[in-house]
Amino acid sequence: MLYEFLYPLTKYVGAFNLLRYVSFRAIFAALTAFFVCVVVGPGIIRQLRRARAREPNDCPSPDLVRLREGTAKDRTPSMGGTIILLAFVVSLLLFGRLDNLYVVLGIWTVVAFSLVGAVDDWMKLTRPDHRGMRPMRKLRLQALVAAVVVTVLWLAVRREPGLTSLQMPIVKEWVFDLGPLYLLVGFVVIVGTSNGVNFTDGMDGLAIGGVAITSLTFLAIAYITGWADVARYLHIIYVPGASELAVFLAAVVGAGLGFLWFNCFPAQVFMGDTGSLALGAALGYVAFVCRQEMVLLVAGLMFVADGISVILQIASYRLTGRKLLPFAPLSNWWILRGQHEVKVTIRYWIVMALMGALSLVLLKVR
Repeated sequence: MLYEFLYPLTKYVGAFNLLRYVSFRAIFAALTAFFVCVVVGPGIIRQLRRARAREPNDCPSPDLVRLREGTAKDRTPSMGGTIILLAFVVSLLLFGRLDNLYVVLGIWTVVAFSLVGAVDDWMKLTRPDHRGMRPMRKLRLQALVAAVVVTVLWLAVRREPGLTSLQMPIVKEWVFDLGPLYLLVGFVVIVGTSNGVNFTDGMDGLAIGGVAITSLTFLAIAYITGWADVARYLHIIYVPGASELAVFLAAVVGAGLGFLWFNCFPAQVFMGDTGSLALGAALGYVAFVCRQEMVLLVAGLMFVADGISVILQIASYRLTGRKLLPFAPLSNWWILRGQHEVKVTIRYWIVMALMGALSLVLLKVR
């Protein structure tokens, strides 16, 4: 918004020329999102406490339930994702370029997934059975949103060379045109990443810290993907306009760090599905637009591991009546083994940071 209003006035105020730089707007998008979180966070948390918006302790593991009984988690409000969403939207409305399809569609994706999560959270918090939305119904709503997103992208890029291709890391010659499969890949990436982050959101600061780290990785990837000379040098697919997604992810990083201010151990608020579904969708969306879905498997390894562990556990139980793994998701398994959740969280962050660095290396090694 500021770009559209102020940049044309550059001939009168030279300082407004800074708005043309993605790096400048990305920095201020992150700072603004963080500032909004810190300012509005306490008030929203108070309102959630008054509304008794507490997440039920309905974990399927009796041992984990026992460990959490009597702790502050029983009294910690949920639906804190509203803080993230507010900070993200305000930041992007100020510093994002709203004439860029990728940015506008990205905002819509985050808001839509957040609304799906908010409905699920509200049903859990207000209905006596605390079950919330049925898993298949929630998945269908996510699928509907993702289908709209990938269809719009398909209509926008299907005639552009390379923009419907799948690129493999390391080997630069391995680029495959997906054709109509582009739609299926986009659906899987966005919905899969959304649920992967949701499954990981089980400890104070774990998911939001991981999202901030992975977003930083893809912030750099989005920036260079939309820079023709650098993309050509690195032998990656050039996506015109994708560099604006660096501002998009900067808002995610700022909002994530601002929320972590309240969500670090011991958490004052949980983000719930309102935040986790939206943040995961944001990561999947950017990776899909930038044609770096395979790199996301590396950068988001811990989200992938948690997501796959839950899928395998459910599949095994329904097919054989037995659990394949001791516990799923894997992040909570370490708690059952006696590790303190702060230690588990920090170790997850370390692994995610290393995977992020490795992801950037994979862009060069071809």
